[in-house]
Amino acid sequence: MPADKPNRKTAARKRRLAEAVEVLTDLQFGPKQRNETAAYTLLALLDLQPDSLWANSQAPLRGITPIIDFIADAYNVRYAPNTRETIRDDAVKFFVEEGLLLRNPDDPNRPTNSGKTVYQVETSALTLLRMVGTHEWTAALNGYLASREAIKHEIARKRDLARVPVTLPDGSQVALSPGGQNPLIKAIIEQFCPAFAPGGVVLYIGDTENKFVHLETQGLAKLGVTLDSAAKIPDVIVHHTAKNWLLLIEAVTSAGPVDGKRRKELKVLFAGCKAGLVFVTAFENRRTMQTFLSHIAWESEVWIAEDPDHMIHFNGERFLGPYPDVMPPTR
Repeated sequence: MPADKPNRKTAARKRRLAEAVEVLTDLQFGPKQRNETAAYTLLALLDLQPDSLWANSQAPLRGITPIIDFIADAYNVRYAPNTRETIRDDAVKFFVEEGLLLRNPDDPNRPTNSGKTVYQVETSALTLLRMVGTHEWTAALNGYLASREAIKHEIARKRDLARVPVTLPDGSQVALSPGGQNPLIKAIIEQFCPAFAPGGVVLYIGDTENKFVHLETQGLAKLGVTLDSAAKIPDVIVHHTAKNWLLLIEAVTSAGPVDGKRRKELKVLFAGCKAGLVFVTAFENRRTMQTFLSHIAWESEVWIAEDPDHMIHFNGERFLGPYPDVMPPTR
């Protein structure tokens, strides 16, 4: 009877959703990570239709939008575009932390905040989930739970191998997340600083994965600077101690340089600083610089990593130095 077909589809969807919630419960996820949204997210990342066997689970590479699209097509549940963060924060994030999902396994160098970020069910988890509903499930589940910490450790080890090691002027090291602007930040620390701020102290390095991956709170405090986590902080902050300059450096790979608006923002953000402010935009190469050339602020500096021994000064009577409007107040 044709009228029964929609009812059968609805029943299959409800049954599959309940199974997914039960699976997440068995995997020991908390209440927030075993709700309907989390269950639908898991089904999307397994490419599992309501009437398919769990044995047919797959591990496609999917971003947040394709996950939303799959849920709408397969389960007739539509999430608004503004729920992307909910799916990421309430489901995907915890699945990654517990080793159920891999982030960007196709390209470990892809930045964490890239719009191309994708997720995939981890191999051991996929093998386990293909056994849902079989006699082997309980034993396989217990074995997986017993080995989960080892799986997470191995995932973290591989992720660390892809990180970008940066050697600070004092010889200590910081590990940045792979890809994005971080290779350029490495060049700023290891090439720009020795050439143009010898003996300088790196007070701050930002990272897409950890905004405060390197922060010298005391060093900034001595200069009268306190960084608010909500503020738009430059990518790198260096104190040129010999000249008492604070170099505010933006690493540009896709976002904008220090333009007139950004220079004013930084001037306000670092108002009251006891060191003179120097504004620097860093590029990987001249080709990238040409894209932003018309936007670069006057009375600022440009450094290009492919020509590390040179600096481009934008107007003004001094080269690489603070101007009167950003000098510390005299006493």
